Amino acid sequence: MLKRYTKIYKAFSIIMIQYAFMALVPLIFCFFYPEELNHINGFIVTAITALCLYLSGYLIKGEDIGSINYKEDAVLTIFTWIMVALLSAIPHMLEGHLNFSQAVFESVSGLTTTGLTMYTDVTKISKLILFWRSFTQYVGGAGFALLMLSMVIGPKGVGFYKAEGRVDNLVPNIRRSTQIILQIYVAYTIAGTLALKLAGLNWFEALNHTMTALATGGFSTRNGSVGEFNNLAVEIIIMVLMFLGATGFAIHYAFWKRNWKAVVKNGEPWLMIISITVFSIITAVNGIGKYFKDFNQAIRYTTFQIMSAISGTGFQTLPLSEEKWFSFSPLILSLIVLMIAGGDMDSTSGGIKQFRVWVILNTILESIKGFLLPKNRVKTRIIYKGEQQIVLSNENVREALIILFLYIIAFIIGSFALTLHGYDLELSLFEFASAMDGVGLSVGITSPNMPLTAMWTLTIGMFTGRFEFLIIIYAISKLASDFRMTFKKTKKRRDVVA
Repeated sequence: MLKRYTKIYKAFSIIMIQYAFMALVPLIFCFFYPEELNHINGFIVTAITALCLYLSGYLIKGEDIGSINYKEDAVLTIFTWIMVALLSAIPHMLEGHLNFSQAVFESVSGLTTTGLTMYTDVTKISKLILFWRSFTQYVGGAGFALLMLSMVIGPKGVGFYKAEGRVDNLVPNIRRSTQIILQIYVAYTIAGTLALKLAGLNWFEALNHTMTALATGGFSTRNGSVGEFNNLAVEIIIMVLMFLGATGFAIHYAFWKRNWKAVVKNGEPWLMIISITVFSIITAVNGIGKYFKDFNQAIRYTTFQIMSAISGTGFQTLPLSEEKWFSFSPLILSLIVLMIAGGDMDSTSGGIKQFRVWVILNTILESIKGFLLPKNRVKTRIIYKGEQQIVLSNENVREALIILFLYIIAFIIGSFALTLHGYDLELSLFEFASAMDGVGLSVGITSPNMPLTAMWTLTIGMFTGRFEFLIIIYAISKLASDFRMTFKKTKKRRDVVA
């Protein structure tokens, strides 16, 4: 048993050397903004701490990592994310002047691509911190499996890859799959940054908003988020980037291979497009004359907010914390439903995921057909996921319903916990849905002055929602099982000695 946990720690230490370099990336901006040299200490401390954790892996005697099974990878994944969240909080404490709870909240919000923030005025914080927030979302969106698999080849990292929510490989070789994902991610980042620069943003803001849009994270360099730019071209580009981020990497891969049949046959993006269109039109029509002067203004703002919600990004063009907008029930209800639904499977988005919604809808359709058509009719239902053709089975349905059930239960518990702090039910439902589904839209509950227990409720919601609950349950179950086994062996030895 000790050997298994030794392997887990050694695998973790490998990730730490990569994280150490990641912590130093923001320092590049000191070449462009020399005044930022006064804000480098937090990143150096973070990098040195990560380096020490990497070196500590060599001090542990034991065999090579070898292959790690799925149960062990569940523990590795959760342990890694907790440690990275703590390390990522250091710059926020030393350079952003947040306390421990606030800094952990900010780092978890970044790594889970949520976008809720503890900073009341982002224009007064260091550019290094602004970039760090965006960078943590950018890396968190792709997942630390990509960091690990860039060095750990093949079966050594398969479990970690899947434990982070990556269901399918793009190609049979797992390392090649991660390389393809990174290539797609970087290519979109370059294109998005150039597009936003041409639309009127400066290079720094263009890069930050591209990173957080693709990561479906939502951290902004402006207090008023994207709405502060009041630039239709910028909003359209960011909507495209949010949609790309919410689309599964397998679908992107099929698109770049020009496998048009697979692209068209995938139900997830169609379901997302239909949802955006229908909800945008309904909310826009309901808002004309009350909240918007005409249909053009209504469709502009509602479409952006709907896209931001379903993609799990959290950018805002409307100040939702103002009572005027929160009283706009059709919009608020639409946002809550779409935040919970989320984007595509294997994307940077959170939520239940469109694939599971697609599975449930197809199951209902098949049930209706089975009732209406002759009983001896036998037909297999095929659904596409990227280039793969998946037979709709009881296993697919069971997995979708389990995740749906866990999300609903967690949503109810988390929202109720917020109401215990005196927040209105509607506000609590919205804010916890935003945190749990990694969105970042806020109606004003999230603030540095909120009660600590409410702050940690949202922090835990962000973390558990990122892993869709099951991986955390698996990790806790394995730890509990190993602890019981160790306790029994220890007790047995004592009884023998006695």
